[in-house]
Amino acid sequence: MDIRKKYLLWMAGMAAAVLLFSIFALCAGQYHIDPVRVFQELTGRAPGGTADNVHTVLFNIRIPRILMTLIAGAGLASSGAAFQSLFANPLATPDTLGVANGASFGAVLAILMGFGAVEVQLMALAFGVLAVMLVFFVTRGMGQRNPSMLMVILAGIVISSLFSALVSLVKYVADPQDVLPVITFWLIGRFSEITRASMLMSVPLILAGCILIYLLRFRLNALSLSEDEAKALGVNLRLIRILVIAAAAMTTASVVSVCGVIGWVGLLVPHIARMLFGNDNRFIVPASILFGGLFMLVIDTIARCATTSEIPVSILTAVIGAPLFIILLRRTGGMRL
Repeated sequence: MDIRKKYLLWMAGMAAAVLLFSIFALCAGQYHIDPVRVFQELTGRAPGGTADNVHTVLFNIRIPRILMTLIAGAGLASSGAAFQSLFANPLATPDTLGVANGASFGAVLAILMGFGAVEVQLMALAFGVLAVMLVFFVTRGMGQRNPSMLMVILAGIVISSLFSALVSLVKYVADPQDVLPVITFWLIGRFSEITRASMLMSVPLILAGCILIYLLRFRLNALSLSEDEAKALGVNLRLIRILVIAAAAMTTASVVSVCGVIGWVGLLVPHIARMLFGNDNRFIVPASILFGGLFMLVIDTIARCATTSEIPVSILTAVIGAPLFIILLRRTGGMRL
């Protein structure tokens, strides 16, 4: 089958799956809602009005949460796909430059200082961006105007380790009775505290990052070229790299600031897209956005419906993602970019 036809068929199927599973997620949960009642609420024909419990659960809890899972999954997956192409490294993830650990430190520091939810989110976002700025500062400090991608990765590992140590320091000095449990709970990725207010700050940045990566999907294929080859084709590799890093970092920091650290999505989903459609980023990036949203929605629905007490999403992404990744490795014989 032609790759373009295969791509369109898969994307149509995944879009339908997203729609159907979103409807299922609206109905499923400890508080089950009949599909007919969901349809009535969505169309404004429900008998109970806005004060009804079903209306409150749908519009204040489940719809914001479902939208956030779709957007967060799309953001993490697209960032992972962009970084894997940028660094020509199949193990690259959205946290390659230390964004997640930087955002985590900002959040736990805000919790330690007794700040509210909005301040925690703001500090997480600010320190996530700071981590990327420190990576650029370190690479520039090496005396290289255009540092190699290897040097950027190494600087990212250093900055990530630094912020990880700072997170551990904050946990060490935190009150073990009151503050430490809050920090530990925040660090475990979850969507249980998603509200419309928290989405207003993070969703625009995540969508902006996804859109920028999507618009650069044609240019991502040129990142494997040398500087001379890129110049001959009229491609500004340095500008593309900066834009990709900025978009992926902004997206990742925004997701972490509101949902905590969620692993495996940015690593696994792009490889699934690559296994289906090859190495062309024109197909990989849109597929990663759609697959990532669906993957996160499925995982979160399982997390809140499998048991009476909700399972942290980050645990399930690892439990489910690791075996899937092993299956992919066995079927493909190793990942190639």
